[in-house]
Amino acid sequence: MATNLFSLEGRTALVTGGSRGIGKMIAKGFLGSGAAKVYISSRKAEACDATAKELGERCFSLPQDVSTVDGVKALTAAYLAREDKLDILVNNAGAAWGAEFDEFPESGWDKVMDLNLKSPFFLTQALHGALAKAATRERPAKVINIASIDGIRLNPQETYSYHASKAGLIYLTRRMAARLIADGIVMSAIAPGAFASEMNRVARDQGDEVAKRIPARRIGSDEDMQGVAIYLASRAGDYVVGETIAVDGGVALASFGGL
Repeated sequence: MATNLFSLEGRTALVTGGSRGIGKMIAKGFLGSGAAKVYISSRKAEACDATAKELGERCFSLPQDVSTVDGVKALTAAYLAREDKLDILVNNAGAAWGAEFDEFPESGWDKVMDLNLKSPFFLTQALHGALAKAATRERPAKVINIASIDGIRLNPQETYSYHASKAGLIYLTRRMAARLIADGIVMSAIAPGAFASEMNRVARDQGDEVAKRIPARRIGSDEDMQGVAIYLASRAGDYVVGETIAVDGGVALASFGGL
C-alpha cells in the first residue's frame, strides 16, 4: 500500500494562537489530515473554548497568554498534565504594532518582540523533552514557526518591532533547527503574506484591493495555509530543515514591487 505522505494520523499537535486566523486554519487542516489530537491555545479563554468546540471532539482548548516565560511554563504544564509527548508544535501566537517612527513606544516594541520572538524560543525549550520523546529518525517531531513576509522584505507600514521580530524569527529558526535536528526534531517556518485575519485587517476588509498588488491576484485562502503547514508537519516535509517558506502569492520573491 502506498504511503500517504501528507497524513498526520496518530499525531498530536499544539498550535498557539489557535483560536482564530492562521492558527485556526492550521488546526483545522491538521484535523482534516487525520491528527489524533490538536490542542489550541490563545489568550482569550472564551474564544479558545469556542473554536475547540467548533473544530470537534479531537480539538482541545488550553487557554494561556504565552507572552511571558511564566505563561509559557503554565501552558507547558497544562499540556504535560494531559500528554507526555508532542509530535507537532506550531508557534503561531503573534502581535503587531504600528506607529510613526518618532512616536513609536517602548511598550509597542516589547509587546511584539516578547510574543513574536521570545515566546517561540522559550515554548520550544519548555516542550523540548516532550518533542524529543515523540521523535524517531523514521518519524521526527516537528516545530513550525509562523513568521511573515515582513521578515523577508519591507512593508511600507511603520511596524518596526514587527519587522524586526519576524526577521529575527526566520534566522532563529535556522539556529534552533541546527540544534534540534540532533534530537530528531525538525524545525521550519512559514512566512505568510496577505491572509484575512484579525492580525491583517486590510486583507480581511479590503481583500479585492489588496489582491491587485499581489502577483497571484488574490489573497491567501485557508487551503493555501493548510497545505504548506500539513506538508511541513507530515512525512512529506521530513527533510526540510531550517527553511522558511513564503506563502504569499509571489509578493516577497516574485514581485518587482510590494504591498
